[in-house]
Amino acid sequence: MRRRGVSAGLTPFQSAPTLRATRRDAILGTVTASGKKTLDRALSRTGACSRSQAREAIAAGRVQVNRRTVRDPDAWVEPGRDRLFLDGAPVRAQKKEVWMLHKPIGVVTTARDEHGRDTVYALLPPDLPWLAPVGRLDQDTSGLLLFTNDSDLAHAITAPASKLPKTYEVRCHGQVGDEAIARLSHGLELDDGPTLPAHVERLAGDERTTTLRIVITEGRNRQVRRMVMAIGSRVVALHRSRVGPLALDNLDEGVCRRLTMAELSALRSALATGRDPRRGRTNPGRAR
Repeated sequence: MRRRGVSAGLTPFQSAPTLRATRRDAILGTVTASGKKTLDRALSRTGACSRSQAREAIAAGRVQVNRRTVRDPDAWVEPGRDRLFLDGAPVRAQKKEVWMLHKPIGVVTTARDEHGRDTVYALLPPDLPWLAPVGRLDQDTSGLLLFTNDSDLAHAITAPASKLPKTYEVRCHGQVGDEAIARLSHGLELDDGPTLPAHVERLAGDERTTTLRIVITEGRNRQVRRMVMAIGSRVVALHRSRVGPLALDNLDEGVCRRLTMAELSALRSALATGRDPRRGRTNPGRAR
């Protein structure tokens, strides 16, 4: 199985103005008036690795600034002036790539799996630069999964404030009535707090199962499955068909492709306005 990304390490370079400011800027990814960035953010923005992988690489002593090992991910550097090295090689900005994959059931969203299960990286072309999944789909969920080396874009997509709609088709065990659909739509209590309103639509049903379309604007761990459990049912099959304005359409299962310029433009527009252009609204709405 193919491995991508960085695994660990870095060393202290220079002290930040204050510990409080350093931590705040490291979390928010802000830039100083002089154009300086924290080292982990500067490294991840080159497209060489994710922010978390950058912090691991820095802590492990694998990163140098101007040939000096730095182990503090929150150290300040000035991109364009300071030279970064990873494992002794100069770090150069990578071309930004955004791909979508039609993830099949049975593969896990990780670069390597300790249990030897197939991973999504086996489905990507081998000549791509390092790419990270944007969010996750669990092993038993199929559908649209994005990959990118643009850490700013990935953060914008997954940030709770973006409220980017994610559309799922869900086959639930048993019959799901109007009252349960209303609960899903208006928001219900989970163990990590109440959910935001969702757009819920019944697509099909019989005595054994009910198929729903659920559009959520959050990204909690296994959220749709937990929502269905909260109404007294369980998920039989779960598929994500859209992320904001992006749709799988006719992309075959197990196949990936690069996003078009039009798709990237629509995605950035949706993130900038906080709405899905296809729906023209920020709140996915009530059950139909």
